[in-house]
Amino acid sequence: MSGFFGSISKNSAVADVFYGTDYHSHLGTKRAGMAFYSEDEGFQRAIHSLEDGYFRNKFEENLNNFKGNLGIGVISDTEAQPILITSHMGRFAVATVSKIVNIDELEQRCLKNRRTFSELSNGKINPTELVAMLISEGEDFVSGIENVFNLVKGSCSILILTDNSIIAARDKNGRTPIIIGKREDAYAVAFETCAFPNLNFQVEQFIGPGEIVRITSEGYEQLRKPNEKMQICAFLWVYFGYPPSFYENINVDECRYRCGASLAKRDSVKSDFVAGIPDSGIGHAMGYSSESGIPLKRPYAKYTPTWPRSFMPQSQQMRDLVAKMKLIPNESIVKDKCGIFLDDSIVRGTQLKDNVRHLHEAGIKEVHMRIACPPLSFPCEYLNFSRSRSRFELATHTAVREIEGKDDFDIKEYADSLNGKYAEMVEQIRKRLDLTTLMFQKLNDLVDAIGLPKEKICTHCWDGSSYF
Repeated sequence: MSGFFGSISKNSAVADVFYGTDYHSHLGTKRAGMAFYSEDEGFQRAIHSLEDGYFRNKFEENLNNFKGNLGIGVISDTEAQPILITSHMGRFAVATVSKIVNIDELEQRCLKNRRTFSELSNGKINPTELVAMLISEGEDFVSGIENVFNLVKGSCSILILTDNSIIAARDKNGRTPIIIGKREDAYAVAFETCAFPNLNFQVEQFIGPGEIVRITSEGYEQLRKPNEKMQICAFLWVYFGYPPSFYENINVDECRYRCGASLAKRDSVKSDFVAGIPDSGIGHAMGYSSESGIPLKRPYAKYTPTWPRSFMPQSQQMRDLVAKMKLIPNESIVKDKCGIFLDDSIVRGTQLKDNVRHLHEAGIKEVHMRIACPPLSFPCEYLNFSRSRSRFELATHTAVREIEGKDDFDIKEYADSLNGKYAEMVEQIRKRLDLTTLMFQKLNDLVDAIGLPKEKICTHCWDGSSYF
């Protein structure tokens, strides 16, 4: 995943962009960058790796060198960005939140037109440079961005920094959000609205799918009307989003509260306490506890002083070790007790299996796991939300392969909660994770908790229903 932030002010925008971008640190751990423009210095840019540090301490030394009343920043789990471009439309910087499924096809298209790529990312072309190249094929920024919308399969939201404005373009299907914030002396644009309050910005406008907006220090204007259809990622509310943030004017933590309450309404298990798996499971657990009347406790303490990041470092072996080091079980709460635990999802199940083992080692009697979304059955085609290289890394596919004894099966039969095979798959997952009971959210209940019509939400990873 990735996240970006931009600001244009009547004064210096450097501090706003620095802190605003930092508020997107939960969305990426690999690369980060900022770009600014001033009349005296022109375009300035810095990009750093985050694999051995954090955004703030990596960029603090750059702050005195940056100047300008407009700038953009991005934190990415994939490529180095923003990209600086010189084209027939002038010089500009580009940052994206994207997953380009057909990137190899588009690379060959550019090469056949004798275009040259200068940036590499993990040995391949840099996706943001590709987007910049496609933008430059247009007569102007609007037609160039529409060129991206027409050619890219997957998703792509864009921030463009020119010498006098910021242009924001939300993915054509609205899979990821862009929100405009307003302050007396400045405007901002962000993925996460949690970046606004402490910088004194108020939410001004939720940009629609495919909408293009030009922002200056005096205001903003619509350059392209939004598309009617929307497929915003439901996982933003379930997991990605930071609790204070809003998407489509729907708060993340309030949605998680409703998810937990919905699970409690379907449940009849008796237990001594309810708990959330930190961090995203906490909001779900609060809703469950309130609805059920079972006390909310903290059987795990998350040691944040030295282990604050969820995805760092990059290797699976070290991530597993970090996961263990971060969460410290409290034997006083769990020993000889029955607990209901809320988690956002089960992807591979590796970390959850370790957490359950630690609970058993601490003396817990029963572990009842409640998952805030349905089983993840279809690999995401639209966002870089999972590091799973194969569908068989998903806990659902592992379970079905164990049930059927073969790799060739129809996962749709198991994804349907009304099908008897669904219960068989859930039971297999439960046994593999050594849980007392396991229950997943119903898709209709999740849609109701979000509060948008089903057709406006991307639910592909659960039912395979979405489209490019």
